Amino acid sequence: MSSESVPPPAASGPQLQVIPREVHGLSRRQMSQNALRVMYRLREGGFGAYLVGGAVRDLLIGGHPKDFDVATDATPEQVKALFRNCRLIGRRFRLAHVVFGREIIEVATFRANGGDDDGDRQTDDGGRLLRDNVYGSIEEDAVRRDFTANALYYAIEDFSVRDYVGGYADVQARVLRLIGEPEARYREDPVRMLRAARLAAKLGFTIDPATAAPIPRLAPLLAEAAPARLFEETLKLFLAGHAVASFEWLERLGLLPALLPETAQALAANTSGALRRMLLQGLRDTDARVAREEPVSPAFLYALLLWPAYCRSLAQLQAQGMHAAEAQRRAADRVTLHQLERTALPRRFSLPMQEIWLLQTRFAQRQRKRVFRLLAHPRFRAAFDFLTLRQAASDSHAADVAFWREAQLHPAEAVAAAGGVATAAPLEQPEPEPEPGEAEGAGPRKRRRRRRRPGAADAGPAPA
Repeated sequence: MSSESVPPPAASGPQLQVIPREVHGLSRRQMSQNALRVMYRLREGGFGAYLVGGAVRDLLIGGHPKDFDVATDATPEQVKALFRNCRLIGRRFRLAHVVFGREIIEVATFRANGGDDDGDRQTDDGGRLLRDNVYGSIEEDAVRRDFTANALYYAIEDFSVRDYVGGYADVQARVLRLIGEPEARYREDPVRMLRAARLAAKLGFTIDPATAAPIPRLAPLLAEAAPARLFEETLKLFLAGHAVASFEWLERLGLLPALLPETAQALAANTSGALRRMLLQGLRDTDARVAREEPVSPAFLYALLLWPAYCRSLAQLQAQGMHAAEAQRRAADRVTLHQLERTALPRRFSLPMQEIWLLQTRFAQRQRKRVFRLLAHPRFRAAFDFLTLRQAASDSHAADVAFWREAQLHPAEAVAAAGGVATAAPLEQPEPEPEPGEAEGAGPRKRRRRRRRPGAADAGPAPA
């Protein structure tokens, strides 16, 4: 079945195509047993019930869905009445969450594109969708979804797949196609442009030319999206195992300047390509950690993504004659504040990110006290991993990487080999950090004698 045979939904309206079980090949054994329970219970209650969206799409291409969502003609209140383990959430989209221990099955009521009979829908003057709780039919629900690949419905009643917008053919052809007129859909929700890049990267799909064409021109609309939402989308782009492909799609579609403005400028100004090589190597390493099911940190991710911007800002401040240490702090603050204008970056991530940057200059210091102080720093391991990444940009860091790798295993020998002060004193414990205001090399601080209050020696015990 070719994607060219699918009529455009906007021109001819939704046209139902039923793909039977023997054709699509999906089995209930591949699906969440809890999702099947929810669908059967809805059917017993007299409502329609369908597995929908990314789960159907991923199963069709041989993937393993992480979430199983259900669509129904029951309202959220009706769903709640059927399930004791159900809670209602959301304002823009009112949803029912049916909770089975650690698994949550999300149940959404069919929605329509307009009308005031059952629910409410609100857009702003630019056409951006603010609230969408207008209930409708399955045909209307299919048309209002974003991409054809996400508008497929697995029916529990006969185990068929229902397709109203040509999504089945597009999944077979591995094409990502927007439903409806692309510019209007992007203006309605600019984050759909990022979703196009993310899904193409995740699924290995191409993007339909008509779907991709308006994106470079409309990319500035992302500035109108909520910063917290853009932060979440950034994590989905880069912490889900397809970071390199996501970055390349952002560049290809002209979305990088809209999401990471200063990074895009710094990469364009770095004619040697060293910063881009480092960034891509870091994203490859991130993908490898995700594949090994190892933890990945948003702080480290943002340290990587904003490093080109930090380097550029630091060079500009030092060119103005600012002292190196002050320039580093100022550059870190400047880049962070500018990025906050575009994406939310919680302090629990921005502060460790800055520490990773500011620790980089300390790797060149080999004095015994400084070595042990840095080894004891809570961000040492993240900063060292970041230093190893910098080798992708410049071989000049090779000596530092070798020294600190050895210092983690044999600190005394590493210090001695680097010309540090050798000593027979025990080296197992790092020296403590200086107190605020204590200068390095100034010697121990003298203890201040407490002044005795007059009559304190004669004071008796406090009254009960």
